[in-house]
Amino acid sequence: MTTENPHQNEHSIADFEALKTAIANGETPLVKDILAGQTMHKLEKDYLLELARLGNDRTIIKLLDAIPVKQKPG
Repeated sequence: MTTENPHQNEHSIADFEALKTAIANGETPLVKDILAGQTMHKLEKDYLLELARLGNDRTIIKLLDAIPVKQKPG
């Protein structure tokens, strides 16, 4: 969900905030749309999984579990 381009980074921050809100509100279809084709860093994924676990939404937890983690360059 992060990028190297500063302009795209602003967009990804907005996406991350929208994703956090959708998870907190239990909006499964929106979470699924935002996550489509995404990868994320382990720290981001862990944070979002913890948020989903707080809401005990098994469907959102499964969606987040399926997201691939970005590998560190090098």
